Amino acid sequence: MRALSACRAGLARRRQGNAVLYSLAFCPGSGHPSHSTLRHGASVNPVSPRNDLARALLLILITSLLIAGSLWVLRPFLVALVWATTVVVATWPILLSVQRRLWGRRSLAVLVMMLIMLVLLVLPIVAGISIVAEHADAIAGWAKALPAYTLPAPPAWVGQLPLIGNAVGSEWQRLSDAGSGGVLARLQPYAMLIANQGLAAAGSAGMLVVHLLLTLAVSAILYARGEAAACGLRRFARRLAGSRGENALLLAGMAIRAVALGIVVTALTQSALGGLGVWIAGVPFAGLLTVLMLLLCIAQIGPTLPLLGAVAWLYWQNEPVWATSLLVWTGIVGTLDNVLRPILIRRGADLPLLLILVGVIGGLLAFGIVGLFVGPVILAVSYTLLKAWIDEGLVSPVVTPDSVPTPADSHSPHSQE
Repeated sequence: MRALSACRAGLARRRQGNAVLYSLAFCPGSGHPSHSTLRHGASVNPVSPRNDLARALLLILITSLLIAGSLWVLRPFLVALVWATTVVVATWPILLSVQRRLWGRRSLAVLVMMLIMLVLLVLPIVAGISIVAEHADAIAGWAKALPAYTLPAPPAWVGQLPLIGNAVGSEWQRLSDAGSGGVLARLQPYAMLIANQGLAAAGSAGMLVVHLLLTLAVSAILYARGEAAACGLRRFARRLAGSRGENALLLAGMAIRAVALGIVVTALTQSALGGLGVWIAGVPFAGLLTVLMLLLCIAQIGPTLPLLGAVAWLYWQNEPVWATSLLVWTGIVGTLDNVLRPILIRRGADLPLLLILVGVIGGLLAFGIVGLFVGPVILAVSYTLLKAWIDEGLVSPVVTPDSVPTPADSHSPHSQE
């Protein structure tokens, strides 16, 4: 019996060895030598995963699909996320200052910042609604009187305006000669376009409210957990591009603060001073003119055009003293940005002023109002990375014509030594 058991055990071991050899012979990619290798005694190097082109392409494809799917899912929240990140980065020093004054309580500081944001977001909306409601009767009266309105003849000073005087004067005279209904007939082709734009704006008002609420919610989360979010972004930047990626991330934050200080603060200051001058001079619709000046200042156009319109209206109303005073005030307010903006931008980031201005204007044209911050950030990071790359390539000394040896130098006694 013992001999029979030993024989069976030997047969089992032999079958197991043959099975192993068979599996090795038909699995050359398993990392073990194949049957032919065992037979001839040669070694075959397996294909390394790093050198597998198909595997690398599949990894790239899967990663791209995951990124695209994530962006598609987050698409409704991207605008609110960008705005919230911009607001939090720009006002983070204010949050820390408020937190120090509230016994180091982050929750109280976040609550105060949320109240400030609510006031800043709600007050302009309420002010605009109140201004429209206040002048609703006047607007309705103008609309009713428009069919019978006759435009008076243009004054003499209109034709003396540089560049546009002749065109404006001739068009004004043509509308005046048309009699009653001439202005309405000229505006009628644009009535449908204006109505469509108004309906589109009214339809997007609800979406604007949703974006504002999302911005407030995301801002509150970032205020409360800002250090953790910043740490995660810095780790990702360092993993992606080392110390250069981390520096680019820090530069993006500095660019946001530079735009918030140099562009937004300057626009608020100019529009506030311009609106104060218009209100003191007694020009109607001072609130609407102030909002218009703010938008033009953010777009880097300046408050000069609305102020000049107010000056012209005062001259039209035979108020030369107030008109001249407002004209002088227009010159002061219109040139204030040339002094204030560079100082504020330099406090936020050590970047070229032209780079910030081009980023603001190009960002507005490309991405809308959110491009006010996105444009300068993209240009600032690109400029810094390009400058660092160029500086790294110029580490070796540059060969000048004076440092090139001449044949006479090669035969000099010093060269022979």
